[in-house]
Amino acid sequence: MPTTLTPYLSFGGNTREAFEFYEKALGAKIETMMSYADMPASAMPSEGCGDGGAPSGDGIMHACLALPGGAMLFAGDTPPGMPYEGVKGVMLALQYDTIDQAHSAFHALLQGGQVTMPLAPTFWAKTFGMLTDRFGVSWAVNGEPIAFQ
Repeated sequence: MPTTLTPYLSFGGNTREAFEFYEKALGAKIETMMSYADMPASAMPSEGCGDGGAPSGDGIMHACLALPGGAMLFAGDTPPGMPYEGVKGVMLALQYDTIDQAHSAFHALLQGGQVTMPLAPTFWAKTFGMLTDRFGVSWAVNGEPIAFQ
């Protein structure tokens, strides 16, 4: 079986909102959205998580987003009692075959976010830009790669 690598993000209680946004912005499909309340009792930890006891309620335990082309993104809300410190030290990189696809994704993800580096040509792609979305996730968007020689 081939090895796959799937990013798994933690959110501070807004995984559902973030994934609904990403589904529209990236033309993706939410495949799983499981809340802590959906967990079977047998899966609950026997001792509390952090200081807040066993997770419960509408917080998202696990979500799976399938992107066009087969890539996946996983996420969940930080369990009760565990501090949420934001998304740090990671950037999600998107590669598109065309400049138009890259521009579309960049501008969709930018809604309520902030540009880190505007879209512009670079030596590895005809367009490249970086942004931090409204959920604090950093993105690098590449469009139409340029072959190295």
